[in-house]
Amino acid sequence: MLTYAQIKSNRRKFLALTGLTPKEFKLVLPAFERAYAASYPVTKTVTRVTRQRQAGGGRKSVLGPPEQKLLFALVYLKAYPLQVLLGEVFELSQPQANHWIHRLLPVLQKALKDLGLAPERDPQRVSRRIHQSGEPLDLIIDGTERRRQRPKNKAIRDDFYSKHKHAHTDKNLVISQAKTKRISFLSQTYAGRVHDKKMADTERIVYPRQARLRQDTGFQGYHPRVAEVLQPKKSRGTVS
Repeated sequence: MLTYAQIKSNRRKFLALTGLTPKEFKLVLPAFERAYAASYPVTKTVTRVTRQRQAGGGRKSVLGPPEQKLLFALVYLKAYPLQVLLGEVFELSQPQANHWIHRLLPVLQKALKDLGLAPERDPQRVSRRIHQSGEPLDLIIDGTERRRQRPKNKAIRDDFYSKHKHAHTDKNLVISQAKTKRISFLSQTYAGRVHDKKMADTERIVYPRQARLRQDTGFQGYHPRVAEVLQPKKSRGTVS
């Protein structure tokens, strides 16, 4: 079973499995504990009924300590494994893994929001959010893809097929800080077939006017109202 105690002293492994360094993990943990306690108080059952027996009675959870719960949530988000595989790693059944995923992700989202680390989701508020952060106006925009289960419905199957990944995917648009790599904006989710520029056009993002925006060739023709757009030119190849 993968535990926090096993990997907390191995920075490289910790980063690879969770996306955070041990130091960053420790910064998030107190807020995660507070958010979990608020969402699931010890005086109430999961169904929000007043607990009849003393807290701590009954079967002990495999994900008992708060650091183990946070580790579980982060490993899921970083690796996005099948629930069966995730259950094997944490010694849970598939239904238990599914239960904990849906229980812990809203808690983590609340913790990040309380810390001011959750990305902006409203494209009309991006400029205000970046100005409030006080970070340099040097931004990177990019499309991200993650594999998803192949749709059973043939009518929508092609919509989720990404020619770039040669797989069925979900896509999001992200804007990050060039220096700190902090995510400032996360778009709604699109089907894998949607082009990066199409996502950007649909979102209608409001940028700081003084910003420098770095983008790849997937955004060819995308020229938002910013001070400067930096984009590499498409290679025409060599003629033999």
